[in-house]
Amino acid sequence: MTATPGFPPKSIALQLRIEGLFALAAAVTAYWFRGGNWWMFAILLFAPDLAFFGYAAGEKWGARVYNFAHTYAHPAILAAIGWFGGVPLLVELSLIWGAHIGMDRALGYGLKYPGLTGQTHLGLMGKARKLANAG
Repeated sequence: MTATPGFPPKSIALQLRIEGLFALAAAVTAYWFRGGNWWMFAILLFAPDLAFFGYAAGEKWGARVYNFAHTYAHPAILAAIGWFGGVPLLVELSLIWGAHIGMDRALGYGLKYPGLTGQTHLGLMGKARKLANAG
């Protein structure tokens, strides 16, 4: 088994991507069962990607902001607040947020390593992947 040091083997990365696909399916299904507004879903699905503006403060801060917006813990906390606080909108927003994270994981977009361009917890991306495959 060959793997780049610090990155998961391809079989593990595939398993994480499949997990993301199931998280996406679960979030969309829960949103559907709750009777959520699909226009709101469509408009907000890519909202977590606004975290890329964090890169204006530098690569390390950009990765931190991106990772904050792409970690399942935060939509889970929002869902709990919405559920136990009786605020259905927060639950729906958390499902959209979770769906986005699952979609990103399924497509291979992982958490960023601060200071390491093109490297995520799912492996290499973009130019870094092309360079690794060429060499």
